[in-house]
Amino acid sequence: MQLNSLSAWLDWLEKNHPTEIDLGLDRITRVAQRMSLLTPTATVVTVAGTNGKGSCVAATAALLSAAGFSVGVYTSPHLLHYNERIVVDGNPVDDTEICSAFEAIFNACQQNSADYPEPISLTYFEYGTLAALEIFHRRQVTAMVLEVGLGGRLDAINIIDADVAVITSIALDHTDWLGDNREAIGYEKAGIMRAGKPVVCADFSPPQSLLDHAKNLSASLHLMSRDFGYSVADESLWNWWNSGTQFSLQPLPQLPLPSLAAALQVACILGLDLSVLDAFPRLAALRVPGRFQTLQWRERQVILDVAHNPAATAYLVERLKQSAASGSKIHGIVAMMADKDRAQSLANLKGQVSYWYAADLSFIPRAATVEQLRQNLVDLGVDAEFSGSVAECLQVAYNNSAAGDRILVFGSFYTVAAGLQALVATTE
Repeated sequence: MQLNSLSAWLDWLEKNHPTEIDLGLDRITRVAQRMSLLTPTATVVTVAGTNGKGSCVAATAALLSAAGFSVGVYTSPHLLHYNERIVVDGNPVDDTEICSAFEAIFNACQQNSADYPEPISLTYFEYGTLAALEIFHRRQVTAMVLEVGLGGRLDAINIIDADVAVITSIALDHTDWLGDNREAIGYEKAGIMRAGKPVVCADFSPPQSLLDHAKNLSASLHLMSRDFGYSVADESLWNWWNSGTQFSLQPLPQLPLPSLAAALQVACILGLDLSVLDAFPRLAALRVPGRFQTLQWRERQVILDVAHNPAATAYLVERLKQSAASGSKIHGIVAMMADKDRAQSLANLKGQVSYWYAADLSFIPRAATVEQLRQNLVDLGVDAEFSGSVAECLQVAYNNSAAGDRILVFGSFYTVAAGLQALVATTE
């Protein structure tokens, strides 16, 4: 099939498969096998978790790159451009390369065999996963860092056996798919482990299901606070240690410390020398869009954060407290998906946000309506100052705020993307 642009391919992919999410590895494994993608020669790090995955992926990739690896990174979702999902040596791949990979995947789906005579249908995410693997194969990268999309056990990424698996955190999210308790969710995420292979867990209190799965597989489990860990020395320095070494009074990063601590442990497992890599200053300089991303806009500081579940907004509150300026007010612009725990996510921020704005993402079918968001706020004893698009909320928040106040845009990747687009449009 010939489609003449990336946008045309993505439009087709959004309609190609009967359901957006179709967990299971049979279909994608068959296609990957036809494309000879199941056994990459590159070193593979797979990262699962409820929160902190993106930061861990970015940190791991930065350390591998510093060590001389050619690094392919696959993440999802993207903020502004689909190309953000597939990065080689720090650069998003171009449209032509992605389209070529999609074409190869489509052709592989059309092949038939005695045991599977019909064409294979894949989801949007499965196409993206195979495209990343195909591009990394063509580019002959020497390391791949792959972010799990949903859960772990049945996620498309799990067709690849990782040399090191990472699980950043385990909290309630995607409960319709993964279960409504940490034990069930932990079991799903533990599915990325492999027998006898190392796995790094950055959760401070991992569920028993995860520990049991590692034991059953004889996986080499590296636990936070037992095998590696960290402490904050003061407002600008931190300490990191593992069973073999300690680095004290290092520059404090802006990204979540558990995720970075896990990435450092992965580097050590892979035999990298943190001192030679200049690892700690490198991580202190690292930024990931949408993760407590701060921008100056018309004498206001705008903070953009994709936090979309209670654990993530609880962490966001800590970051807001740490960066608080005396006398400044926070104007919170929120839009979330309908299937998220909005009540608790918003409750965590009640004491930090002075003025609320309910943003309209009605162009996203999964999004909560403005009416639902306003009701969530009323249930907390507050009300929205204004409702409208993210861009409109930004303008009203600016008008209502004073120099030195902060504007927080949060609740989902879609919310942050809309915020970034609006900020760019008003500064051009």
